[in-house]
Amino acid sequence: MELVNKMADELGDNHIGTNTDTPMREDAFVMEDSVKIESIEKHFREIMNILGLDLNDDSLRGTPRRVARMYVEEIFRGLNPLNKPDTKLFENKYNYGQMLVEKNITFYSNCEHHFVPIWGVAHVAYIANGHVIGLSKINRIVQFVAARPQVQERMTLQILKELKQSLQTEDIAVVIDAHHHCVSSRGIRDIQSSTTTSEFSGKFKDDDKCRTEFFTYIAK
Repeated sequence: MELVNKMADELGDNHIGTNTDTPMREDAFVMEDSVKIESIEKHFREIMNILGLDLNDDSLRGTPRRVARMYVEEIFRGLNPLNKPDTKLFENKYNYGQMLVEKNITFYSNCEHHFVPIWGVAHVAYIANGHVIGLSKINRIVQFVAARPQVQERMTLQILKELKQSLQTEDIAVVIDAHHHCVSSRGIRDIQSSTTTSEFSGKFKDDDKCRTEFFTYIAK
């Protein structure tokens, strides 16, 4: 068991992900959200008790319930596909054929290895394939994917995948620059470093000029 625990710790510290898709059980959504909240509240109360906290204190009494609701309704809402934003397509009546870049999209996520925050910005670009979506929908897609236990590499791939499906185009670029509290608040405790990941498809992957233009925009 000690060896298993050591291997698990090394897996997390080395920032390894196991799958492009978020690892989920087949029965993940059989339980209703209200029941999940009740169950998490119960178990988090036990965690607090184990830590020796006094749950009779006015400040702590409601914490298990608050944490449970936060997990299900807020920071991990992206686990449930029912919460995926509606991304209705509109005809590209302007016949705009160049790239559209939306940069500095703020997101908050949580590291799946330690359940501590990841926060940063995403830079996204696409070239329309006859249709466009509202600009705010791009932000919502980024934030939906971020709202689950994550590894940054996986999150980058998942955002690209969601955008390809929503926009019905292969021409997508995604760059993420993020800070990880598993690096800054524990372990090495480096508060200065950030992590950058990128993924490209279509013209952004095959055309150096197109990719360079994208990097020029997000560097401004």
